[in-house]
Amino acid sequence: MALYLIPNGAMQTTAALVAVATGTAIKTMLQVKTGATTILKIVEWGISFDGSAAATPGKVELIETDVAATVTASVANDITKYDAAALLQGDPTTALIAVGTSSTGYTASAEGTITAVRNLDPPQFIAPTNQFVKQFPLGREPVINNGKFGRIRVTFGTTVNAYCWMVVEV
Repeated sequence: MALYLIPNGAMQTTAALVAVATGTAIKTMLQVKTGATTILKIVEWGISFDGSAAATPGKVELIETDVAATVTASVANDITKYDAAALLQGDPTTALIAVGTSSTGYTASAEGTITAVRNLDPPQFIAPTNQFVKQFPLGREPVINNGKFGRIRVTFGTTVNAYCWMVVEV
């Protein structure tokens, strides 16, 4: 099995990863879609904020849904091959992780009309000056089912910038 790190932004090169603004309406910060014949196991996920003053916490969710948000598309270079098995498998976007504006990407501009979700982890209230990281116990990792979308969504009272990410196993 191979591990991949998927952040909510384009791969940083000569500058740091660009933080993404949250907002006061629900917003998908990161969306991950399986390839045509794969299931993705989430082994770890996290989010951090750059708020400078304690304020009302934001709502943070890790969910699965069958409706795509419209996102800025990730590309193969944005997905880090996290271990030796991933390095040997080549381009993950050819079959393992689907990319595109209605697939894997970040910074949603439209949420889509969601009628049902499956929680992949309990929702959290997280302060804008804080962070949250969770590594799932072996054998208890949630999965993103074939043809579905895993999302990290947030809602804040005032806009704050965020980094978020998932480490998935294929």
